[in-house]
Amino acid sequence: MAASSRVNRASSSVASRREFLQHASLAALAGSVFPWANPSGVSAAFPLANDRAVVGCIGVGDRWRGGIGPNVMAFGDVTAVCDVDANNVGRAAEQVKKTQEKRGVNREVSTHEDYRAILDRKDIDVVTIVTPDHWHSKIAIEALQAGKDVYCEKPLTLTINEGKQIISVLKDSKRVFQVGTQQRSEMGNKDVPQFFLTAVALAHAGRLGKIQKVTCAIGAAPTSGDLAKAEVPKGLNWNLWLGQAPVTDYVSGPVPERGYAQTRCHYEFRWWYEYSGGKMTDWGAHHVDIAQWAMGLDNTGPISIEGTATHPCEMKGGVPQQTNRYNVAEKFHVKCVFANGAELHIVDTHPEFDNGILIEGSDARLFVNRGKITGKPVEDLKTNPLPEEVMAKLYKGKKPGNHMGNFFECLKDRTQPISDVYTHHRAMTTCHLANIAIRLGRKLEWNPETEHIINDAEAAQWEGREQRKGFEIVV
Repeated sequence: MAASSRVNRASSSVASRREFLQHASLAALAGSVFPWANPSGVSAAFPLANDRAVVGCIGVGDRWRGGIGPNVMAFGDVTAVCDVDANNVGRAAEQVKKTQEKRGVNREVSTHEDYRAILDRKDIDVVTIVTPDHWHSKIAIEALQAGKDVYCEKPLTLTINEGKQIISVLKDSKRVFQVGTQQRSEMGNKDVPQFFLTAVALAHAGRLGKIQKVTCAIGAAPTSGDLAKAEVPKGLNWNLWLGQAPVTDYVSGPVPERGYAQTRCHYEFRWWYEYSGGKMTDWGAHHVDIAQWAMGLDNTGPISIEGTATHPCEMKGGVPQQTNRYNVAEKFHVKCVFANGAELHIVDTHPEFDNGILIEGSDARLFVNRGKITGKPVEDLKTNPLPEEVMAKLYKGKKPGNHMGNFFECLKDRTQPISDVYTHHRAMTTCHLANIAIRLGRKLEWNPETEHIINDAEAAQWEGREQRKGFEIVV
């Protein structure tokens, strides 16, 4: 069915739920500090079945079952689950039924292999997208075109061009869209409830002086040996899983007792450029996002990008020459320079820390990761706390503490959530440019106004990539 016809056929029942979402109170959210760890603590915000958004979930593997699924069910009622792996679908459907029955919700849960069945449903208000990275943009765009509000896991895009396409469709559709970069809302302790939000607030309040350099350590990527061609696991639609990526054999290493085998699929897709960007877009999507936000440069981009990297296989013209082993950069150091002279360094590890963000200003510096925030500006908060309005303004007038809660709060007032597509696209552009620079092995120049690589026609071709016939993104 054409996307335009999907958009035009909203039912009265859908409209009534959306009217409620524009007026409902989130008092329960405002009174909770860390409901992320216990989603039931905020579920009272939408207590009645006919008051709650109806949700369809696309991609229901481990990340959905252990995080996104339970969290979305604290706010909405799931009525459909979809995955190209039938094993995931069955487990997710059972989890939904058990979770919702405990709340007295006996809604039928339909199961699907093709996500378009969910987008065609007139009764579904919201979709979650928790698929491999190379599927994010296409599904998100078609969901917006179908009139759905969207919660999509990071990284939102596989290429720079995909980000531009999503923004174009979002502007036209006027839907609400949250990206799953939870560091913008969560991670803290009783003394500092939000580590990353506090770091950004301190930077914006001038407590570090002029920001001169930020270093993001995001960890080295794993490598593999040569992986043998293997039989596609029962229940997995390999052709559909591949999507826009080229057709290739399913390969696998030995299957461990715990965790995933080394394959192209499931969690391990992150280590193949065909489907992801390695650590650069995995952890980079989190830390580079916070870095550019702290620098006050989250709505622009660098003007030059250069770096070095070690890849686990031979590269020619930026293209891996082996098809049977992981191919993303294992180790790397990329320097991005912005128009104001500030530098952003993206490294696998730092001499002082393995994972986290070091923000250095003319007067002071601080370090932040998911376990702590340290530095003199942090110590000074005891005697010189940040004004409440600083944090309130930074979090767009809402109360932080639950990323999914922020999304549902924005559904009621039709505003864009804290992790909006526009700033996420800018952070991901930096990550994509970093990967292009290390794959080609040369310095790039970027125009953040026109959003194009300049003075390098070959590199500019990497702003997008060819998509397999039948899986193209259509805007």
